[in-house]
Amino acid sequence: MAKKRSKLKTRVRQTKRKLSRKKLSKLFLLLVASIIFVSIGSYFIFLNDNKIEQSSVPIKEIEYSHKQNENLNEKKIFDELKIFEDKKTEENPTKTPETAKEEHFEETNFELEKSYIEENKENINEKIVQKIEEIKKINDKKIIKDEKTKIEEKKELTVKAKESLTKNEPKYDDKSIITSKDKYVHDPKNKPKIVIIIDDVSTQKQKESILNIGYPITMAFLPPTSKNKNSAQIAKDVPFHMIHFPLQASNAFKGPEIGTLTINDSYEQIEARVKQLREWYPNAKYTNNHTGSIFTENDEAMSKLYKALAKYNFIFVDSRTSSKSVAKKYSVKHNMPYIVRNTFLDNTKDFNSIQNQLKDAIRIAKKQGYAIAIGHPYDITFKVLRESKHLLKEVEPVLLNKLPYL
Repeated sequence: MAKKRSKLKTRVRQTKRKLSRKKLSKLFLLLVASIIFVSIGSYFIFLNDNKIEQSSVPIKEIEYSHKQNENLNEKKIFDELKIFEDKKTEENPTKTPETAKEEHFEETNFELEKSYIEENKENINEKIVQKIEEIKKINDKKIIKDEKTKIEEKKELTVKAKESLTKNEPKYDDKSIITSKDKYVHDPKNKPKIVIIIDDVSTQKQKESILNIGYPITMAFLPPTSKNKNSAQIAKDVPFHMIHFPLQASNAFKGPEIGTLTINDSYEQIEARVKQLREWYPNAKYTNNHTGSIFTENDEAMSKLYKALAKYNFIFVDSRTSSKSVAKKYSVKHNMPYIVRNTFLDNTKDFNSIQNQLKDAIRIAKKQGYAIAIGHPYDITFKVLRESKHLLKEVEPVLLNKLPYL
């Protein structure tokens, strides 16, 4: 029994040894297989990596170029920010030169700029937009300021040019020009004369109202237009009448008459207009300006007008719509009597105001022997003239052609 047990134990030990050897063999084979597999895998991976590196060279170059462009754009933006901050530093007296220099250096460090952008991408975009807008506003203000400066300089040059052109020319002065009007001396034995002109006459009703005032009133008829087609026809049976000639007014005056002459009209245009007036009003000799503050100040325009008026046997009466009128100079040049109004009656459409203006004309007539007052075909003007006959006892109302110095 003991021998059998011993043999059995020996077999068991032998069996265990065999099993251990088999396990070791299998583990060895498995290890060898793993090494071979890893080696083969490494070989293929190595080949693949080489291919990728070769094919990726252009891509890297493109990426590098793209990054360069991005870097340039970022640098451009920060250059603008740098300029803006430099400008703010100049305007801020609390910053010392050392502090400004230090900030300037930090803001131009490209690596710090790039890092800052990556970390604060959203915030920096908003700030950049705000800064750029502020830069634009500053530039816009500068442009506006520069433009204003240029305009002022141009104005100054224009004034200087005009002064240089007129430096050697004698200054125009009405008082230095002597006319028959200036030479006239009133004889106290004779009643002073007062001429009342009603401008803008264009209808039969207006004509009848003037004729019913009860003393001589000079009518100045507007040229025919679509609004007043019959003005020339209505004037035909009025023994003495004038033409109320539309000339260019200032820009403040709205609604100029059709056919108004302007300072830009050629002599041919002005002459054609004067010829037309002569055809419409064959018996008229005198013409006064309707509006005309711009036209009567202009030497060139008035020279053309007087030349045409002289050609068609007209005499100009200055309504004096501008204190700078040059009519006196050209009346002398063309050997015409200088005739100019003294007062306007109805700039204010009020009974007392109109009557006071009439009294002023009477005072002037008593002083110099004559006066010219101009009114308009308003009902209130007609009423004042009808009810003021008692004021005219010391003067004599006459038509324009009866002025004592003509």
